[in-house]
Amino acid sequence: MQALKWERRSDSTYRLEADQWVPAPLAAVFPFFAEAENLELLTPPSLRFRVLTPRPITMAEGLTIDYRLRLQGVPFRWRSRIAEWNPPHGFTDIQERGPYLMWEHRHRFEPAEGGTRIVDVVDYRVPLGRLVHGWAVKPQLNRIFTYRAAAITKRFGSKERQPSYSPGL
Repeated sequence: MQALKWERRSDSTYRLEADQWVPAPLAAVFPFFAEAENLELLTPPSLRFRVLTPRPITMAEGLTIDYRLRLQGVPFRWRSRIAEWNPPHGFTDIQERGPYLMWEHRHRFEPAEGGTRIVDVVDYRVPLGRLVHGWAVKPQLNRIFTYRAAAITKRFGSKERQPSYSPGL
């Protein structure tokens, strides 16, 4: 089960925290997240998310990755840069181009209770502040992170059932 927490930090800046435990070892969980291509598996199909950067992609600090997706039916290009790379404990990606005024996503992984705790902290800023956030951004991010949690559970298991992960895709 995933826990989502929202915080408004200013009229246009927000923080989303997602916390999920899976019964798989860190040695199996981190490599899955270290493959940029796997982000497609963690994103709802309705967003038509695709990684555009040619493969293979070797994650490292300073790497930029280009994506294509649709938000509210509108096509966007997104470029993120890996600002921090600290395997197997985490990494941070920052939007360089995309739909947000600012997007910083910190991914953290830690051994916990015989499995792995996955923590996402996203600080982001939206145009038109609370109006756009409440009407469009928060519901969309809620759907995305709920889908992501279900995909992670399907991949690695949950407290309710045994792990169903495999080392590769």
